[in-house]
Amino acid sequence: MRQGVVRFSVTACLLGLGVAASHATANDYSSRPEGQALIRELVAEGLDEQHVRQLLDSATRQDKILEAIAKPAERTLTWGEYRKIFIQDSRIEQGLAFWRENRALLERAEKEYGVPAEIIVAIVGVETRYGRHKGTWRAVDALATLGFDYPPRADFFRRELKELLLLEREAGIDAGDVVGSYAGALGMPQFIPSSYRAYAVDFNDDGKIDLINDVADVIGSVAHYFRAHRWQTGLPVAARAQVEGTAYQSIFSTSYEPSLTLGDARAKGATPLSCDDNAHRYCYDLPAETRVAALELDGEQGSEFWLTTDNFYVITRYNRSRLYAMAVLQLSREIADRMED
Repeated sequence: MRQGVVRFSVTACLLGLGVAASHATANDYSSRPEGQALIRELVAEGLDEQHVRQLLDSATRQDKILEAIAKPAERTLTWGEYRKIFIQDSRIEQGLAFWRENRALLERAEKEYGVPAEIIVAIVGVETRYGRHKGTWRAVDALATLGFDYPPRADFFRRELKELLLLEREAGIDAGDVVGSYAGALGMPQFIPSSYRAYAVDFNDDGKIDLINDVADVIGSVAHYFRAHRWQTGLPVAARAQVEGTAYQSIFSTSYEPSLTLGDARAKGATPLSCDDNAHRYCYDLPAETRVAALELDGEQGSEFWLTTDNFYVITRYNRSRLYAMAVLQLSREIADRMED
């Protein structure tokens, strides 16, 4: 998934896409030049040509997938609207139950990879409600549809289709049967095939890696993914900021990769809330040289100003949306606070 996991499963859930068979269209994927090239590449990787061709021939174009990818929720909702979907009592309670049931695994993952348990829990909660909604689309249908009939990102999705077939050999999944999101993301943590191959780990040492049903592998793999993308243990994720004057407007943008220092932000009139009086859960006291990005979000009560760190940026490597990253942060905080009660 580029250099991280592209997440579309959330949007599929929001749009209520229904069963994967709707709006299906026959295809000629194996006979197209791109399909023939894909077959040659996979045969060169040691896969059986007849098997590859049969899988491509079995793939069905899904027009609803093309409709869905054109309007992902991260692009159509405000932060206030998006937040309501994920910061709910039911999802928080499910997160608490997941944490309690898997406390030992989460503690081990946090110790080995340096990623807080609440972040791991929140990722699984935002993605699939702890495995309750893993997707209903055949992965081969989803990836073939987007890889052959979605020109803006066809090359990317054809590569993921190739990764799916290689994953079949390595992980022992059935590429023709496995289901996931409308963008081909799989399992409880919704890893796309390339990320499944690159970052999934056998966390319970049973000789196989299963992100579909094995909670141990899910927890270990999410933690490994974050460490591989340079999660910094102990670094806060984001703080609400107060602004004054007008100079601050020049540093707030749509980018979420830190490009200024905390000292720079303060000089422009954007100051993170202090943790001295414990008045706000989203605060931090960090050195002036700390790298941050300045984000403005359209919340329920109007504009919200945030100063986010490299760890916020790491969350966006899982899903390249600042709304998604903020939902993960806030769900993790709600769950962690209740665990302490």
